[in-house]
Amino acid sequence: MAVKLEDRPIDQVREEVIDQLIYNYSHAVISAEAFERRLDQAMAATSNEVLVELVTDLDLKADIDYKSHKHAQFKPHYSHSSDNESLQLRSILGSNERSGQWVVPKEIHLTNCLGSIELDFSEAIFQHQHVTIYVNCILGNDEIYVPEHVNVVSKLFSVIGSVENKSVALNKGQGPTITIEGNVWLGSVEISVKRTMKEKFISFANSLKASWKEMNKVR
Repeated sequence: MAVKLEDRPIDQVREEVIDQLIYNYSHAVISAEAFERRLDQAMAATSNEVLVELVTDLDLKADIDYKSHKHAQFKPHYSHSSDNESLQLRSILGSNERSGQWVVPKEIHLTNCLGSIELDFSEAIFQHQHVTIYVNCILGNDEIYVPEHVNVVSKLFSVIGSVENKSVALNKGQGPTITIEGNVWLGSVEISVKRTMKEKFISFANSLKASWKEMNKVR
């Protein structure tokens, strides 16, 4: 016997509804405006009944190919390699950055004096569930970008400086945890999301739509 709708976990129902919205949009069943409107409603919904109502008029269901593409796009990237256990980024009167697709070690040390450091985890490949960043920032500026599936724990100590943690608290059970420790002296550290989950959903949906158009042209 199927579980009653009201008894199902809302995060599970939300994921299924968003999958159905993306799939129908990618197959040109609904317009871009309708897709974004319903996506906003799905992400804000607080009951299973409201979620299901958003897709009652959509017949197409996500298939195995869709789920495979989604898994590759959204699941955390992990590597079993453990060659590099630490990373040192230093900036003195200059700038330094680490971004793109890179392998995240267990420990990262940021040393910044009168400079700037950008550490971007948006496309990073994690090899550890728990990562620690050690910060020593003096009259500098550190910017740390994390995906929404990553947990962030800030234990920074600030002296006449600023620490802002703008990372989003969502369902992060499968994501890695980044703990940030250290000191900020007359400087600033900002932790934020570079691209929101909504933006990722829209980008993923548009890429599927483009692929579907190409497949139809070939046929």
